[in-house]
Amino acid sequence: ILSRLQRSQSTALVSTRREPPPYGFRKSWVPRSLEDFGDGGAFPEIHVAQFPLEMGRKKRTSNALAVQVDAEGKIKYDAIARQGQNKDKVIFSKYTDMLPKEVLNEDDPELQKPDEEAVQELTEKTRSALEKQVSQKIAAAMPVRAADKLAPAQYIRYTPSQQGLAFNSGAKQRVIRMVEMQKDPMEPPRFKINKKIPRGPPSPPAPVMHSPSRKMTVKEQQEWKIPPCISNWKNAKGYTIPLDKRLAADGRGLQTVHINENFAKLAEALYIADRKAREAVEMRAQVEKKMAQKEKEKKEEKLRELAKMARDRRAGIKAHGGEDTEVRERDEIRHDRRKERQHDRNISRAAPDKRSKLQRDQDRDISELIALGQPNPRTSSEAQYDQRLFNQNKGMDSGFAGGEDEMYNVYDQPFRGGRDMAQNIYRPTKSADKDMYGDDLDTLMQSNRFVPDREFSGADHGPRRDGPVQFEEDPFGLDKFLEEAKQHGGSKRASTSGRSKDYDHEKKRRKE
Repeated sequence: ILSRLQRSQSTALVSTRREPPPYGFRKSWVPRSLEDFGDGGAFPEIHVAQFPLEMGRKKRTSNALAVQVDAEGKIKYDAIARQGQNKDKVIFSKYTDMLPKEVLNEDDPELQKPDEEAVQELTEKTRSALEKQVSQKIAAAMPVRAADKLAPAQYIRYTPSQQGLAFNSGAKQRVIRMVEMQKDPMEPPRFKINKKIPRGPPSPPAPVMHSPSRKMTVKEQQEWKIPPCISNWKNAKGYTIPLDKRLAADGRGLQTVHINENFAKLAEALYIADRKAREAVEMRAQVEKKMAQKEKEKKEEKLRELAKMARDRRAGIKAHGGEDTEVRERDEIRHDRRKERQHDRNISRAAPDKRSKLQRDQDRDISELIALGQPNPRTSSEAQYDQRLFNQNKGMDSGFAGGEDEMYNVYDQPFRGGRDMAQNIYRPTKSADKDMYGDDLDTLMQSNRFVPDREFSGADHGPRRDGPVQFEEDPFGLDKFLEEAKQHGGSKRASTSGRSKDYDHEKKRRKE
């Protein structure tokens, strides 16, 4: 019995200890806990991550809260709202906190207003606390401030625990005078007080009241299906996205298009304006076409009358209204000449020097310059024509001497007659020919360089000729012969041609 008790006591006193298996028997064994290492290091033959004595293991920090339950065994979800808050702080996190409190006793002291003494006491405490904070802020902001007032001395009675003659000079009690040490106002701060401390917990979140879960229908699931964000410009992964998915991600189908009524008004106004413009253009084109048709008819009528007059004149028949037409033409010529003379008088009266001789010569036509024997001083690049070539008022017989083709009167007047014209043409100008002939131009002109040494027999030593060679008019009597031959022609032809020649000569004289 004694041995059994000793064995049971020995087995009860010995603690169970788990040790790693010996060397050679560690196949398929992995150390997991601290006891597996046996106060030693890692096992190199076991190829797993080992952390003996928790060395090298990363400490995992988590802000997860432990599950707490209330008196009824339900999970207290408001522990998340109470995390970091004061235990006495009132936090409303239940549905019952939102319900109005039922008042059972109106005379309950908790529901009564505080009396005047309590209000006054709380007001004084608040004022003193605020004044203390304000005074501290003001004193800290001032560069130089007075020393703080010292607290009054305190007397403390002290009774030592060791009594006797050998201790405390034989006294049983001592009185200690406690005085606050004077603080230097210019002393810099001893401790760093500008360290950033973490903020306190914010105000608790609003309670989220969850309704009982309901089973979602297929329609609700499709409505809650949010398409992924698909860019219209970037496709880094190179995915092939269908058009319907791209349009669904664009969100255009979710928008309702509202077209303003002003678009319809604008379109209608543009259509009406276009129609009015087309009608106006068509009407204008019709009017212009009618005017062009009338103008064309007038020109054709005029040409028809002129052709009839020409045929009648050629046939020797005098038109019924021929005299009136001639009188009207003479009146028009007189009216034009009168207007020109009045215009010249007005110009000469207003500015006498404006119509000088030089300007009058510049305004002359080239045919007038040729008739007056003056050279053409104008150097113009444009072509100039003789205005007599455009004289079409006399009909077809104006350039054919009354219809007589046999008349030879081309050189009936001298070409550029007059001494001034001959001198200007055959005498070089000094300024232009100075480089060619030199300064002795007059000496060259007066010298007899080109006089022959031996003259021909029968040479004429008359006066020197100043101009070109002038031929005598009709030395052989051809004109007289042609006139006699013409007089023997038909009487009708002679009378018609003579009448038309006299009329043309009279009309030309009046115009000149």
